[in-house]
Amino acid sequence: MNADLVLTELMTVLKSRLPSAGGDPDSSYVAKLYAKGPDAFLKKIGEEATELVMAAKDQNQQTIISETADLWFHCLVALNYYQVDPADVFAELAKRQGISGLVEKANRT
Repeated sequence: MNADLVLTELMTVLKSRLPSAGGDPDSSYVAKLYAKGPDAFLKKIGEEATELVMAAKDQNQQTIISETADLWFHCLVALNYYQVDPADVFAELAKRQGISGLVEKANRT
């Protein structure tokens, strides 16, 4: 499995679900989220994050994987909506490599 390919294909689908691209809320879960506005998908991010926390507390590896996939998916929905390229998130992560988390946090403005 090629993670770059999966991400590229998923982002292409998400873009096609935007109202401006003709996404149909009657036939697409993502188009329905977009039609309801940011509160709908932002709420889902919160729900999925909570479900991931609970799966981790239960130490259930398969559920952790599943809930992480759900969380990442809804985060990608948000990135797409706000026209943020996931590559920019990866660039930010790369920029932080080799820097102590404590130092990085202290340097945030």
